[in-house]
Amino acid sequence: MAAPTVNSWSWFPTLAIGISLLKCLLINTYHSTDFEVHRNWLAITHSLPVSKWYYEDTSEWTLDYPPLFAWFEYGLSHIAKYFDKEMLVVTNLNYASPATVIFQRLSVIFTDLLFIYAVKECLKCVRRNKEPKDLLEKPVFVLAVLLLCNFGLLIIDHIHFQYNGFLFGLLLLSVARHFQNRHLEGALLFALLLNFKHIYLYIAPAYGIYLLRSFCFTQNNPDGSIKWRSLSFTRFVVLGTIVCSVFALSFGPFIAMVIIHVAFCHAYWAPNFWALYNVADKTLSVLGVKLQWIEMDKLPKASMTGGLVQEFQHSVLPSVTPLVTLVCTITSVLPAVVCIWRNPQGPRGFLRCVIICALGSFMFGWHVHEKAILMAILPLSILAVESRRDAGIFVILATTGHFSLFPLLFTAPELPIKILLMLMFTVYSLTSLNMLFRKEGCLINCVEVAYLTGLVPLEIFCELVYPLTHWQQTLPFIPLLLTSVYCSLGVTYSFIKLYVSMFTRPKESDKNKRQ
Repeated sequence: MAAPTVNSWSWFPTLAIGISLLKCLLINTYHSTDFEVHRNWLAITHSLPVSKWYYEDTSEWTLDYPPLFAWFEYGLSHIAKYFDKEMLVVTNLNYASPATVIFQRLSVIFTDLLFIYAVKECLKCVRRNKEPKDLLEKPVFVLAVLLLCNFGLLIIDHIHFQYNGFLFGLLLLSVARHFQNRHLEGALLFALLLNFKHIYLYIAPAYGIYLLRSFCFTQNNPDGSIKWRSLSFTRFVVLGTIVCSVFALSFGPFIAMVIIHVAFCHAYWAPNFWALYNVADKTLSVLGVKLQWIEMDKLPKASMTGGLVQEFQHSVLPSVTPLVTLVCTITSVLPAVVCIWRNPQGPRGFLRCVIICALGSFMFGWHVHEKAILMAILPLSILAVESRRDAGIFVILATTGHFSLFPLLFTAPELPIKILLMLMFTVYSLTSLNMLFRKEGCLINCVEVAYLTGLVPLEIFCELVYPLTHWQQTLPFIPLLLTSVYCSLGVTYSFIKLYVSMFTRPKESDKNKRQ
């Protein structure tokens, strides 16, 4: 169906401006150490020659993002000097003057313009059958709210502090270009994204296989299988040239240098498979001590007194190494990648594979970052407004994934803010998606409702009850452990349902096959 007329988009700027004003209201809220991380990177890129960017270690927060992000910080630094030059001094550790705070907060809001543009492009890709007259019932409006007002992105970027908005803008714009059959632009945007932040390598398999299968190979056999002779060498070379050129330009100035990468061990239990694995090990070790199967003095200290994601030996279960997590991750995404090779199912099949790759890597990755859950939630929003089945998965994944981010905002003033924003987004998601598919039945069943409702007493216990107990001093990690383990159940459940939906969908020809 043709894209909406210009007049039908009159509501979009109002919504975008409204959410931008909300972001401005969060300028003076709590910010994490990531604020100092990015201030330090501004100082490094502004004050030092390129050859020293990845070697400067005055601060513990050394530059460890790919080159394009370093150049991004370099560009910001030339605007920052008009706000407060002192923030650009490398030795000014933990510098956070009012002008510095305003600049860094506004820089995140301003760069979100790319995210806003990408959202608008994604709205043009939504399937439209019979458009309801009421704006609030239009899938494009619902999707715009789900993306622009995403709770996780709001608290991570505009309270906790990071620059995820424009990065997700690149991702969503890349996805939109594939929906629009502009595959070379989509590949270019994703290559740029990889050179801004390497975490997006998680979804590279989906991109690589989809582009090879649906762009480089131009025809299928009558049974839908690949026609090997249809490989377009020209397309393959052009695609490879674009991707390789981006990496060459990005890493060119550093080709003679060894780029130092600092691996952070996040003090956080991400809600994934390893949270369940770790708590199972802790449970077995406690039982082992009580039943005198294990001697207390032989247990690794961290396994009994910590609750953090750190490198420690498990007590009972086999210890997990990076190689094990790599094998598990590859195994978890391989069926999805094989599926879009054998039966591409167009750009929507590709998008589903992107989501599964993101979620599979989150589930089994090594010291995965808790914020990586947004790599699955945001793209899933697009499918959620088109299918009741996907809408149900979205409600569960978004609710549990967003709730798992609560421990990041641990200060008292932000407690009502995060609860209010979370409630608003969750209620809107559930009611608006229910409205879209009210003729097809309920989005989630009674068991799923009961599980999501369980988040309420969990939050009350973690925020209000547990701090009043004597265990807060001896076992401070318990609220984090409970939150991560409980949410990991929902994330795992969503992952399984996504896989089921991929393999039980009827086969369809690639309607967007290149001519």
